[in-house]
Amino acid sequence: LAALSPRELEVLSLMAQGLSNTAIAGSLVVSAGAVEKHISSIFTKLDLAPSEHEHRRVLAVLRYVAGE
Repeated sequence: LAALSPRELEVLSLMAQGLSNTAIAGSLVVSAGAVEKHISSIFTKLDLAPSEHEHRRVLAVLRYVAGE
């Protein structure tokens, strides 16, 4: 998590609260596209590659909750 920017941590925190991308965008007063870019960056920085067997959003939130 140390590699994430303050805004990425904010987005991840809102993800952990169960908010959708649209709700995150509204909360942060940014576009949905900006939220998607932040989430993509979070996945990259947390080394969460696309997978048919794992849900990256859930894995990112689990890392956030665990404080990794």
